[in-house]
Amino acid sequence: MQFSEKWLREWVNPPISTDQLIAQLTGAGLEVDSVQPVAPALAGVVVGSVLSVARHPDADRLTVCSVDVGAQAPLGVVCGAANVRENLRVPVATVGARLADGSKMKRSKIRGRESLGMLCSARELGLAESADGLMELPADAPVGENLSDYLALDDQAIEIDLTPNRGDCLSIAGIAREVGVLNRCPVSKPDMPEIEAAIPDEFPVKLTSPTDCPRYVGRVIRDIDPDAQTPVWMRERLRRSGVRSIGPVVDVTNYVMLELGQPMHAFDLDTLEDTIEVRRAGRDESLLLLGGTRVTLHPDTLVIADAHRPIALAGIMGGEETSVTRATRHIFLESAFFTPKALAGQARRYTLHTDSSHRFERGVDWALQRTATERATALLVAIVGGKPGPIIEAVSLDDIPKPTSVQLRESRLQRLLGISFAADTVSDVLMRLGMAAVSDGIGADSGTGNEAADNTWRVTPPSFRFDIALEADLIEEVVRVTGYDGIPARRPILPLAPHKVSDATVSLARMRQVLVERG
Repeated sequence: MQFSEKWLREWVNPPISTDQLIAQLTGAGLEVDSVQPVAPALAGVVVGSVLSVARHPDADRLTVCSVDVGAQAPLGVVCGAANVRENLRVPVATVGARLADGSKMKRSKIRGRESLGMLCSARELGLAESADGLMELPADAPVGENLSDYLALDDQAIEIDLTPNRGDCLSIAGIAREVGVLNRCPVSKPDMPEIEAAIPDEFPVKLTSPTDCPRYVGRVIRDIDPDAQTPVWMRERLRRSGVRSIGPVVDVTNYVMLELGQPMHAFDLDTLEDTIEVRRAGRDESLLLLGGTRVTLHPDTLVIADAHRPIALAGIMGGEETSVTRATRHIFLESAFFTPKALAGQARRYTLHTDSSHRFERGVDWALQRTATERATALLVAIVGGKPGPIIEAVSLDDIPKPTSVQLRESRLQRLLGISFAADTVSDVLMRLGMAAVSDGIGADSGTGNEAADNTWRVTPPSFRFDIALEADLIEEVVRVTGYDGIPARRPILPLAPHKVSDATVSLARMRQVLVERG
């Protein structure tokens, strides 16, 4: 999981440095693999506004631009990008600027016309591996502001290596929860209000395999703007998380996955027929995946289908024929809970590994689907417009996971760790981790058979923790949060009972060993 430190600090911002944050995460079991600047060191690159564009008199593919960079006079810049136009806000490398490759911008003449800078693409700034044209900035980007300040490029991309049991930390929300617990500070998540339906349109959903998918949430959104662009702030957050920007609809679904941990998918509504059905694949069925690869489906593979054919590998990858394109005007949003058992090994069977399958195999919060849909809807309406319909939810309550309470004994905690914790400390840690902990008060020490006083707690894990099933799991949580370095190093006290052994006596164990040695 890779994430932006600045994005995390919008959720939770303890008064600690980046190095301290890294040490905390690693000490809590979220091992930090790498920390990298999100952009190379840039200097002299500012926000500019293109005032005018004229064709170069001696080159058909070049233009001569007048660019306002907040200086006393506009700069004359020769540009060869196809997307340059009047009133465009764009990064401008002024004379003397340092670019991503370390080169310095110099005054130059291009086909006889003086150029006092360069209009930049994202690749030239080290913000993308490739680029089709100039990096377009929002129309309200402040002219003359340093680009590094405007895009907040003084940021770190932190990558953590999670063990398979910590799927709850595959999101900004999950990591923020951990940081908040470790630092005893509040977590401030963005407002995620319910979005009222603007149209009555629904699309029927049927759960034919409820044990594999007990909850499926969907929503129709009509009349989106196919020409809308993903805002630069979202593209930057995706980039800093290692995700490539594709288009506003797909970018929003990826953004919600990174933010909340809920994988989502969007279908082109006009390509769907009659209904959505979550079922197992039929014999001899196939699916054309995104990217153009056709796979023959195994009968036990969970698929999303319409009335006539499979349209997606459930929790893994969507199909090409129903994907959102630049011509899409109406979409159907999907946000579902697929059980880890149903998805285990399925992606590898088709030689795939996706961000979605990575999360579902480890366990996604089964209570998150409606919240994720509301969040995605709000972002889509703000970016591409459109009219949302009501939320559609198909649920099998009998198949939704039911958290099982686990008993935690104070005596067992002390026996495994060799240190005692105050009862209030244990209750506080469990509460801050989102667990419902009810103290049973003083009970018998069932671990030893002694009727000694022993505090016990009945603990119910939250819906996002799939890894809490045993008393030892709770003990691990307590010591993980309070800190392993708080356990003193000391030798165990063992009673010695020496007894006299005759040299003439050979033990039965030694006789057996001799026989074994001799075959």
